[in-house]
Amino acid sequence: MNSALMRKVKPGLARHPNELDRKRIERGLSARKRYLYVSPNVTPVWGGYCIESPCCSRNIDKDGALVDVALILYDGVTGIWKLFRKNHAGGVWEFYSLYHRLIPAIDELNADPERLFWQ
Repeated sequence: MNSALMRKVKPGLARHPNELDRKRIERGLSARKRYLYVSPNVTPVWGGYCIESPCCSRNIDKDGALVDVALILYDGVTGIWKLFRKNHAGGVWEFYSLYHRLIPAIDELNADPERLFWQ
């Protein structure tokens, strides 16, 4: 990497969230298997991104309000992406899995074979 560019990146500062990865997640979510008729939001949070969507199933919110779907955090020390699902009954984020790259995390979120994210 260019040494002039490296000087601009201050050590210790989080590299996430950033607009490029936020847009990658947004585009990637278009391949999801569930909640096809709503538009999810990808919101920057410290160290990553929160995905929320209107609740079209009405399983979590009977009025169809925005519900948390997933939390994707980047660990700058290990370079690992961490994917969390929302436990709506307990109101807490639960760890789901680790990924070395962002795209496999998005792919897992899109497939959601156990229906843990898109409830």
